[in-house]
Amino acid sequence: METKSAFWIAHVTITDEGIYRKYRKLAAEIVALHGGRFVARGGRYAQMEGADRSWNTVAVFPSFEAALACYNSPNYQAALEIAKRSSERELVIVEQA
Repeated sequence: METKSAFWIAHVTITDEGIYRKYRKLAAEIVALHGGRFVARGGRYAQMEGADRSWNTVAVFPSFEAALACYNSPNYQAALEIAKRSSERELVIVEQA
């Protein structure tokens, strides 16, 4: 059976840019440790439906399990505490079709 990639999709409103910058650096390192990479981080976007968040991120992982393992890892959970102090956000993990 073929392993499907998975995506983290995050919609973020940054409330403290200085603190959130630290989270972004840590998240990039942790995602890479789990075989993931960011394919979109910020940049142009068009909000078509739902609540507008000014920072949008997509990371791709080699599998759904790798994406879950990254999110649930102690290192990411520590970084997430930084994100929670400096942003409002939603994050969903979606397996490739």
